[in-house]
Amino acid sequence: MAFKIHCNDKVIVICGRDKGKIGVVKKIIKKDKAIVSGINIVKKHQKPIPSQNINGGIIKKESPIHISNIAFLNPVTNKADRIGFKFEQGKKVRFLKSNKHII
Repeated sequence: MAFKIHCNDKVIVICGRDKGKIGVVKKIIKKDKAIVSGINIVKKHQKPIPSQNINGGIIKKESPIHISNIAFLNPVTNKADRIGFKFEQGKKVRFLKSNKHII
């Protein structure tokens, strides 16, 4: 199954508390969530684990965001864009719907 958003894609948040922020996709979780750098930062209370040399305290980490809340960032217009699929020379490729540019 082909997903429209891949790892290392530059994306923009289209709704939620981080609306308008730009980040890079670090990881896709299952098929409907993604971890994006600098987006959806939450504070987590970490217990110390002395055997693994981990300090306790409050840490900040990125939590998953739903794929429907992010959109691919068009590098030409610097705005959110939709992605389509087409076959070129026997290969399935992604392209931007606004200017037909192949990703």
